[in-house]
Amino acid sequence: MTTPATRTRLPPSGRVGLVLLGTFVVLGVLGPYLAPYDAAHGVLADRFAAASGAHWIGTDSAGIDVLSQLLWGAREALVISTCVVAISAVVGVGIGTVAGWFGGWVDEVLMRFVDILMAFPGILMNIAIVAAVRKPGLGLVMAALIANVWVGYARVARAQVLSLRELEFVAAARAIGATPWRVVRRHIAPNLIGPVMVQATFGIGTVIAVEATLSFLGLGPNLTYTWGAMLDQGRTFLYHPGFVTYALAPGLAIMWVILAANLAGDGLRDRLDPRVRGG
Repeated sequence: MTTPATRTRLPPSGRVGLVLLGTFVVLGVLGPYLAPYDAAHGVLADRFAAASGAHWIGTDSAGIDVLSQLLWGAREALVISTCVVAISAVVGVGIGTVAGWFGGWVDEVLMRFVDILMAFPGILMNIAIVAAVRKPGLGLVMAALIANVWVGYARVARAQVLSLRELEFVAAARAIGATPWRVVRRHIAPNLIGPVMVQATFGIGTVIAVEATLSFLGLGPNLTYTWGAMLDQGRTFLYHPGFVTYALAPGLAIMWVILAANLAGDGLRDRLDPRVRGG
């Protein structure tokens, strides 16, 4: 029998996901301070070194410590995913709320623009934006990702606003003369937090996967230690003796964060969705 106490808890998979995601955040914040070596410069005499006490996961083709690269790459992945998700959520929720609240031609114009962006293959748009610059920096990569990530938040916010604005408590607030801004701020926005949190949690894994794809193609930030750039080097030297570990390390790191985001997102959705909690 499901009790109110059990309905307020995250499922075990959600708790595991939050722990894994929290570990990624901690490593992203502290990674550069925990890294035993410089992630940008190595010793050529140590190139392709096998795992040892000095280099726990070995070194790459330039003699750079792999563990240090992973930790510095975690910082870049955390910065990119957090900034892209936060900015996309603000922009998307704002546009979706306006479209859902006012309806009519405002809704038509905004959501048709969203539909156009969603119909265009996202990765191709990202590549087109980033490829316009010879050496894309971190800011341009984040802008390219934001260009189509926000549309998911806009659709979620619009759908929620369309259902919320017809409920009794919103109608009562409007009947007593509350301004649209007050109704949205006091009654609509608090009910958007749950769905947006779930969307943002899933979005962390998606952003990291797309950024790794761009870096793998040589279109990411001009850094050698991003996880996608490490995958590219691992592919290049995949058949070099003892280099399989280097090729696997960034792939496992990406898989870990995406799995954590998906588990945490599923858990939060089960916890925050009133239809699930009421079952």
